[in-house]
Amino acid sequence: MTEQARIEPVIDYLTGLQDRICQGIAGADGAAEFKEDSWTREEGGGGRSRVLTEGAVFEQAGINFSHVTGASLPPSATAHRPELAGRRFQATGVSLVIHPRNPYVPTSHANVRFFIAEKEGAEPIWWFGGGFDLTPYYGEDEDCVHWHRVAKSACEPFGPEVYPRYKQWCDEYFFLKHRNEPRGVGGLFFDDLNEWGFEKSFAFMRSIGDHYLDAYLPIVARHKDTPYGERERDFQLYRRGRYVEFNLVYDRGTLFGLQSGGRTESILMSLPPLVRWRYNWQPEPGTPEARLYEHFLKPREWVE
Repeated sequence: MTEQARIEPVIDYLTGLQDRICQGIAGADGAAEFKEDSWTREEGGGGRSRVLTEGAVFEQAGINFSHVTGASLPPSATAHRPELAGRRFQATGVSLVIHPRNPYVPTSHANVRFFIAEKEGAEPIWWFGGGFDLTPYYGEDEDCVHWHRVAKSACEPFGPEVYPRYKQWCDEYFFLKHRNEPRGVGGLFFDDLNEWGFEKSFAFMRSIGDHYLDAYLPIVARHKDTPYGERERDFQLYRRGRYVEFNLVYDRGTLFGLQSGGRTESILMSLPPLVRWRYNWQPEPGTPEARLYEHFLKPREWVE
């Protein structure tokens, strides 16, 4: 008997996940709280965006839940999946980006999502996707090893091949082709997951969502009080420019949201509040800034 894909339990899980992550991030900040903005989409569905700004630890943290519906899919969804054309769809997910104030605390991103497209007289087409990745400015091996160990532990119950596969996919996905460099030190990325059946695929998505705070908060605690000056802050703002470039040029979620008539403020809340570009800037050899490029912005195995 084929498992039936059901969106209701996924929505229940995702709203609870948003609550838990907001609590964890606000607790780590200790000064600011999230402000919630509930919204509806004219074509169908809506969501709740929660944003923390000007905190003690986090300059901006955005954690978005959405559940949108529509009668047809945007080009970003049907370009590689022509069988989706003419189907009504539902998409739901939690997406978050955390921009810390201290340059020694990495930026982090996580996303878990579910998609289902239906048409009268045909089997539904559905899949899960998501992952999490880390973008340091001043990298530490200890942080990268911890991040990837937690990522690996999230995958282990589902088979030994899962972490290497989705770690590599993350390295390949979060790559700025026009810069020929990765966005950060990676983590996990998966998409189009349905071959395990609904229950196991849903369990895997939950495992990724449930491991995010375990991966990130210890790194935040380790570096949030590290002293820094204008030099480190300037480099952080410069490197944030790469984050903006990736999100606006390559990110599938951003393109899907904008093309499907999503709420622009919620889609673009992933962008940092302050950022700087500089023409043809290169770090001085032998500096901590150069070490980011030489040691960390190269795909590598962080856990054995």
